[in-house]
Amino acid sequence: MQEIKNFDKAAEKYYTKLKFNSLPLLSWDIFGQHYQKISAFFNDLADFSVIAKHSNWKTHSEIKKALLEKDQIVIVTDPELNIVKASHNIFHMNGYSQEEIIGQKPKIFQGPDTCKQTTQYISKAIQQQKSFETTVLNYRKDGSAYKCWIKGEPVFNKKGKVVHFIAYEKEVA
Repeated sequence: MQEIKNFDKAAEKYYTKLKFNSLPLLSWDIFGQHYQKISAFFNDLADFSVIAKHSNWKTHSEIKKALLEKDQIVIVTDPELNIVKASHNIFHMNGYSQEEIIGQKPKIFQGPDTCKQTTQYISKAIQQQKSFETTVLNYRKDGSAYKCWIKGEPVFNKKGKVVHFIAYEKEVA
């Protein structure tokens, strides 16, 4: 019974933002898949909120929009660029689970044909604590390449200190 209540709350939040009218469920399979997807997104949002609250982030409003409306992957690193959290949908883009990449650096996704100029551009922006946006050739866990659009930015706490970096990512053609 509690699962149904959780689903109703998650669905209400989701559909209110999208301004859709809900449709009747055609089968329990569709219900289960949709419920799992929505639950995973809201679990990600809860995890990101805990990180934001614990580190006293100045703002983090883009995460919800990135996950729920834009279907982007969200990755948060500490100031030393160790991954502390990635949204669950990262697996669908590159085959890595959240658990596999925690503690790793984002360079785990780079490979032999990743453009050095692009990685230097990203590194310079990070060193200067500035936002950046670019497309980079990344590699999946199985070794296959894909183009990844990345929008990265430093995350400041309320005292103005960089406490994390955040990247919004999406596979592009």
